[in-house]
Amino acid sequence: QVQLVESGGGLVQAGGSLRLSCAASGLTFSKYDMAWFRQAPGKEREGVGCINWRGLSTYYPDSVKGRFTISRDNAKNTVYLQMNSLKPEDTAVYYCAASSTYANCGVSSYAYWGQGTQVSVSS
Repeated sequence: QVQLVESGGGLVQAGGSLRLSCAASGLTFSKYDMAWFRQAPGKEREGVGCINWRGLSTYYPDSVKGRFTISRDNAKNTVYLQMNSLKPEDTAVYYCAASSTYANCGVSSYAYWGQGTQVSVSS
């Protein structure tokens, strides 16, 4: 059974940083494309960082480019999202997702999802 467990969320002031972690089990992690998505109340879920199975290719939307960094440690079955220069508009529930096939950072590309971790940024 595939499990993705996020951690590291919390409340931070604008301009601050957080590092999210997602521990994966029940899958051959090194063969999965991984991603972080977020969803704010009343908004669609959006990808904020995607990384391929080798860790050689990443994607970020313009809204977080230069501030967020996705990385992975295949030896620890863990994917990370380093978030710097946080803004109030980054407030959302952040989800980890996994895909066993090529994923283009779209929601429908990922078959497995974590439960999410809340990130709140105060102004």
